[in-house]
Amino acid sequence: MKVDHKSHTVIIKDTQGDLASFVTKLTQQYKSFEKLNITVDLLAHKNLTVADVEVFSALSEQHKAAKKSFIIVADDIDFNEVSDDISVVPSLLEAHDIIEMEEIERDLGF
Repeated sequence: MKVDHKSHTVIIKDTQGDLASFVTKLTQQYKSFEKLNITVDLLAHKNLTVADVEVFSALSEQHKAAKKSFIIVADDIDFNEVSDDISVVPSLLEAHDIIEMEEIERDLGF
Protein backbone atom coordinates (compact mmCIF):
# COMPACT_ATOMS: atom_id res chain seq x y z
CA MET A 1 0.00 0.00 0.00
CA LYS A 2 1.46 3.33 -1.06
CA VAL A 3 0.27 6.45 0.75
CA ASP A 4 0.77 9.92 -0.72
CA HIS A 5 -0.19 13.02 1.33
CA LYS A 6 -1.29 16.13 -0.58
CA SER A 7 -2.44 18.97 1.70
CA HIS A 8 -5.82 17.88 3.15
CA THR A 9 -6.01 14.68 1.06
CA VAL A 10 -4.33 11.29 1.12
CA ILE A 11 -4.03 9.16 -2.02
CA ILE A 12 -3.85 5.46 -1.20
CA LYS A 13 -2.70 3.03 -3.88
CA ASP A 14 -2.68 -0.76 -3.81
CA THR A 15 0.82 -2.03 -4.57
CA GLN A 16 0.15 -5.72 -3.91
CA GLY A 17 -2.44 -6.37 -6.63
CA ASP A 18 -4.72 -8.18 -4.16
CA LEU A 19 -7.90 -6.17 -3.64
CA ALA A 20 -9.14 -8.17 -0.63
CA SER A 21 -5.86 -7.70 1.25
CA PHE A 22 -5.82 -4.03 0.30
CA VAL A 23 -9.32 -3.45 1.71
CA THR A 24 -8.38 -5.26 4.92
CA LYS A 25 -5.19 -3.24 5.33
CA LEU A 26 -7.00 0.04 4.58
CA THR A 27 -9.70 -0.81 7.12
CA GLN A 28 -7.10 -1.64 9.77
CA GLN A 29 -5.18 1.59 9.17
CA TYR A 30 -8.26 3.79 8.75
CA LYS A 31 -7.69 5.66 12.02
CA SER A 32 -4.50 7.20 10.63
CA PHE A 33 -6.42 8.66 7.64
CA GLU A 34 -9.78 9.51 9.21
CA LYS A 35 -9.16 13.26 9.47
CA LEU A 36 -8.15 13.61 5.78
CA ASN A 37 -10.02 13.30 2.51
CA ILE A 38 -9.28 9.89 1.01
CA THR A 39 -8.66 8.99 -2.62
CA VAL A 40 -8.34 5.26 -3.29
CA ASP A 41 -6.39 4.66 -6.50
CA LEU A 42 -7.48 1.41 -8.18
CA LEU A 43 -6.18 2.29 -11.65
CA ALA A 44 -3.72 -0.62 -11.56
CA HIS A 45 -6.59 -3.09 -11.20
CA LYS A 46 -8.01 -4.17 -14.52
CA ASN A 47 -11.39 -5.89 -14.97
CA LEU A 48 -12.85 -4.47 -11.77
CA THR A 49 -16.48 -5.31 -11.13
CA VAL A 50 -19.09 -3.25 -9.35
CA ALA A 51 -18.90 -5.77 -6.49
CA ASP A 52 -15.14 -5.11 -6.21
CA VAL A 53 -15.78 -1.39 -5.78
CA GLU A 54 -18.70 -1.87 -3.41
CA VAL A 55 -16.46 -3.58 -0.82
CA PHE A 56 -15.41 -0.02 0.05
CA SER A 57 -19.02 0.93 0.85
CA ALA A 58 -18.75 0.73 4.65
CA LEU A 59 -15.55 2.80 4.70
CA SER A 60 -17.07 5.34 2.32
CA GLU A 61 -20.21 5.77 4.42
CA GLN A 62 -18.21 6.05 7.64
CA HIS A 63 -15.89 8.63 6.14
CA LYS A 64 -18.65 10.72 4.61
CA ALA A 65 -20.52 10.69 7.93
CA ALA A 66 -17.40 12.31 9.41
CA LYS A 67 -17.73 15.11 6.82
CA LYS A 68 -14.77 14.04 4.69
CA SER A 69 -14.55 12.93 1.06
CA PHE A 70 -13.95 9.32 0.05
CA ILE A 71 -13.30 8.91 -3.69
CA ILE A 72 -12.41 5.76 -5.61
CA VAL A 73 -10.47 6.11 -8.87
CA ALA A 74 -11.12 3.30 -11.35
CA ASP A 75 -11.27 3.61 -15.11
CA ASP A 76 -12.45 0.14 -16.11
CA ILE A 77 -15.95 0.06 -14.62
CA ASP A 78 -19.52 0.98 -15.53
CA PHE A 79 -20.03 4.06 -13.35
CA ASN A 80 -23.83 3.91 -13.77
CA GLU A 81 -23.94 0.52 -12.03
CA VAL A 82 -22.16 1.69 -8.87
CA SER A 83 -24.25 2.62 -5.85
CA ASP A 84 -24.78 6.34 -5.24
CA ASP A 85 -23.24 5.88 -1.79
CA ILE A 86 -19.80 5.50 -3.35
CA SER A 87 -18.03 8.17 -5.41
CA VAL A 88 -16.14 6.61 -8.32
CA VAL A 89 -14.29 8.65 -10.94
CA PRO A 90 -12.02 7.70 -13.86
CA SER A 91 -8.95 9.84 -13.03
CA LEU A 92 -6.96 11.28 -10.15
CA LEU A 93 -7.54 14.79 -11.50
CA GLU A 94 -11.29 14.27 -11.38
CA ALA A 95 -10.99 12.90 -7.83
CA HIS A 96 -9.13 16.06 -6.83
CA ASP A 97 -11.86 18.22 -8.43
CA ILE A 98 -14.64 16.34 -6.61
CA ILE A 99 -12.85 16.73 -3.29
CA GLU A 100 -12.44 20.47 -3.89
CA MET A 101 -16.15 20.83 -4.72
CA GLU A 102 -17.19 18.82 -1.66
CA GLU A 103 -14.89 20.94 0.55
CA ILE A 104 -16.56 24.10 -0.76
CA GLU A 105 -20.02 22.61 -0.15
CA ARG A 106 -19.08 21.71 3.42
CA ASP A 107 -17.64 25.20 4.01
CA LEU A 108 -20.92 26.70 2.78
CA GLY A 109 -22.95 24.36 5.02
CA PHE A 110 -24.57 22.18 2.37
